[in-house]
Amino acid sequence: MSSTNKFKLSFMMFLEFFIWGAWFVTLGTFLGNTLKADGPEISMVFSTQSWGAIIAPFIIGLIADRYFNAERILGVLHLVGAVLMWKLHSSDAVANFYPYVLGYMVLYMPTLSLVNSISFRQMKDPEKEFSVIRMFGTIGWIVAGLSISYLFKWDSDAGIQEGLLRNTFMMAAIASLILGVFSFTLPKTPPVKSTENTGKESIGKILGLDAINLLKDRNFLVFFICSILICIPLAFYYQYANPFLTEIGLENATGKMTIGQISEALCLLLLPIFFTRFGFKNTILLGMLCWVLRYVLFAYGNAGELTFMLILGIALHGICYDFFFVSGQIYTDSKAGKEYKSSAQGLVTLATYGVGQLIGFIVAGQVSEMYINLKGNDLAQYWQNIWLVPAGIALAVFFIFMVFFKKENVKNQSETI
Repeated sequence: MSSTNKFKLSFMMFLEFFIWGAWFVTLGTFLGNTLKADGPEISMVFSTQSWGAIIAPFIIGLIADRYFNAERILGVLHLVGAVLMWKLHSSDAVANFYPYVLGYMVLYMPTLSLVNSISFRQMKDPEKEFSVIRMFGTIGWIVAGLSISYLFKWDSDAGIQEGLLRNTFMMAAIASLILGVFSFTLPKTPPVKSTENTGKESIGKILGLDAINLLKDRNFLVFFICSILICIPLAFYYQYANPFLTEIGLENATGKMTIGQISEALCLLLLPIFFTRFGFKNTILLGMLCWVLRYVLFAYGNAGELTFMLILGIALHGICYDFFFVSGQIYTDSKAGKEYKSSAQGLVTLATYGVGQLIGFIVAGQVSEMYINLKGNDLAQYWQNIWLVPAGIALAVFFIFMVFFKKENVKNQSETI
């Protein structure tokens, strides 16, 4: 790959995740404080990510991959996304905020696949080249979080009271506009001619439906069910981590949450070693156990002398995410074989980011409403009760997986990693 294309792809990946990190991390805090949304309303807004994940395969598989260059559809989606972000910036109530955020997530989620497709098509050795390009996405997310906390101070007590978190949408809109225009300078990535004869077969493959036969394998079925269930506690983190840290008084909460992305990058380096030495089942179980530990740390930590518990809980994000989801991708790839590789990954993605997190966001909203009366009288107890729920769910999933999943060797780990 030429140095020019390497720069273009790195900048594309940087902006792609800068845009997401610029507004999504502080979304819960913004909704609760600026728009005065309640628990169910906040969960309804967050669930748009899941609807976007469910609809994304149709946009990419049935439209983009067949009729348009990937870089052009990426540009159009981000240009329209910039307009929607501007509308979110000017919204003053959940009722008019929701349609715009739903429209935005339906358009944004497909771009996650598009940036990967554009990158892979330019690479001669993706296994060696992609990780470096993808790292710029993590850097983009980190820069967005650090900017909000340390440069603009939008998530400070004064900033939140003044409604400055509204500016995160404008920052995302500007970045989306830049990426939208820049996308048209990216290397040309025309549609790949399909060898499928019927639309029905293509749709099934796109949605992962032709990989359903894999569920006949008991181990894969257990993994599949646990993947959906573990996304319920994951939704709690996305929805309430920033509001929680902000409300209990942790300074520069958004900036400190970038520790999770740093941890994620480091854990990717450790995963192949751990995976090879201890096997798939133990790797997954460690990831699940860290989910339990993270929420227990959140439940009993505070912004005073026990701040280290909060920081450790944030730092565990790398193990929680990489050791479960990345290991799960490796396992899925090994079980699917050549025929169902893409279909199997699509099926798991649809089940987790779509169905699993959709359920999770709804549950998180209901749980917050269950304890809402505590919030005005005992804020610490309110948050403790909320965090113990995902801790309990993660612990239950841990035991389900430990008991019902039988140890097996996963082939081609190093090749997939």
